[in-house]
Amino acid sequence: MIHPAKSIRTFIGSKSYNESIRFYQVLGFEVKSLDTKMSLVNVTDSLAFYLQDAYEKPWCENSMIFLEIEDDLESYWEAIKVLGLPDKFPGTKLSSIKYNDWGNEFFLHDPAGVLWHFGIFNL
Repeated sequence: MIHPAKSIRTFIGSKSYNESIRFYQVLGFEVKSLDTKMSLVNVTDSLAFYLQDAYEKPWCENSMIFLEIEDDLESYWEAIKVLGLPDKFPGTKLSSIKYNDWGNEFFLHDPAGVLWHFGIFNL
């Protein structure tokens, strides 16, 4: 069956809600408050997720999001690296690019421990 879907959005938590809002804004995402405990975070006009003022350590530290980049992962990594996120937000980590048979990716942990994969597929 083909679903007439318009979007799919995940919900992620935050250890410090205001800090996470600032983190995603510095990352270049648009954050729109929906109420005092939830925001819609737009990555692009058609890609978004919900950020909640809720923290459960096992949930946050086991949440992963893969954001597929159209092209030039190296330039995208450089653009994120110069933001200095690990210096500005304690607990955040940025990896180098990993080159795999299936494609390439790098990782970014947000302030709550959510693991972002940014990558390109070779398939």
